[in-house]
Amino acid sequence: MPKTVDHTERRAGIADALVRVAARDGLHAVTLRAVAAEAGVSLRLVQYYFETKAQLLHGTLLLLEERSRTRWAARLAALPRPVPARAYVEAFLAEALPTDERSRAFHLVWTSYAVLAMTDPELAGQPFVAGPARLERELTGVLRHARASGELAADRDPATEAARLLAVNHGLGTSVLVGQRGPDDAMEVLRYHVGRLFDG
Repeated sequence: MPKTVDHTERRAGIADALVRVAARDGLHAVTLRAVAAEAGVSLRLVQYYFETKAQLLHGTLLLLEERSRTRWAARLAALPRPVPARAYVEAFLAEALPTDERSRAFHLVWTSYAVLAMTDPELAGQPFVAGPARLERELTGVLRHARASGELAADRDPATEAARLLAVNHGLGTSVLVGQRGPDDAMEVLRYHVGRLFDG
């Protein structure tokens, strides 16, 4: 009886191969052929799932985002109930820092993609900013609820504060990636900004 093909698993395997190539050689070195060789599959198979490099990169980002959300759900489940807004926001932002191998891979690929997309129209054509936009909307919603419940000062604008925190987080993530500071130092800076937001 023929073996059933798990297309989701195959896509994930190809995406994981891209992450390994990007981590070792840089995202600029990623080609469909290089990823196929890393994954131990044919170029034709990679092209079956991803016709272009841009589609492959975007598909990998979506997979990494999905895995990040799964880790975020695990962080949230570990918090006491009901979850205070401050703890929720801190855990939310902590998942967005490259503090371990998995989150580092996500940030490395996303940051490299963003830089390449500035000069590559094909990459820029992929909606890769949709992920960060979703995060910003979600964080804005949390802060709106916190303001309504009195956990956040009434004069704080949730949308502006969400954008500010994510911008700080992005900068911290980049500083960890380039070795300017360690994950623990980045978390201290993050806690400082969250504290300033909720404590004034």
